[in-house]
Amino acid sequence: MVLLSELHLDALSEVFNVGAGRAAASLSEIVGDEVKLSVPSVEIRKSSDIDLSQMGMHGDRFGAVHQTFTGSFEAEAILLFTEDHALEIVRDMMGSQISIEDLAEFEQEAMCELGNIILNACLSAMADMLNIPMNCSLPDYNIATTEEIFRRISDDFHQPYLLLLHIDLAIEKRHTEGHLIFLLSSTSLQDLIQQLERFLGEI
Repeated sequence: MVLLSELHLDALSEVFNVGAGRAAASLSEIVGDEVKLSVPSVEIRKSSDIDLSQMGMHGDRFGAVHQTFTGSFEAEAILLFTEDHALEIVRDMMGSQISIEDLAEFEQEAMCELGNIILNACLSAMADMLNIPMNCSLPDYNIATTEEIFRRISDDFHQPYLLLLHIDLAIEKRHTEGHLIFLLSSTSLQDLIQQLERFLGEI
């Protein structure tokens, strides 16, 4: 299996930064303030070699938004923020007048909406720029420990490759880091490479 080259990763970075720009514009409307969202790094790893600490995933518990998507290739997407940061994002989305005690009531709905915005923006950018069809499932949200995330990733023999995106999210003066993980089968990774080759050949 040939993994993605630097040229492939550069092309994906361009695609996802376009998606991040779209997501930031949508989030800015929701929170009523400027939102900056960027994807400074994209990499591909084998799930069997993954080390969550090396990914900068520091924290015991994460808010995880899951979506599956189909089209020219299939994958599962997992958007991760530390639990504390997830609650901060929810408060920004719901308005600062919401008390910390009341946040839990809105957490699932708000995080699903956040995940839906970011994932759909990224995938729509991929669909537009690579000129491929993409369909998404509805998102679901849960709180997961580092061990649960690692187990879910490393135990999925049908999707042995991970496409990892580090995310910088800034709302007002608050800065949050997140991670977007795509679980890919060998076939899906090959399909993605073919689409990127076609895209690069048309530039």
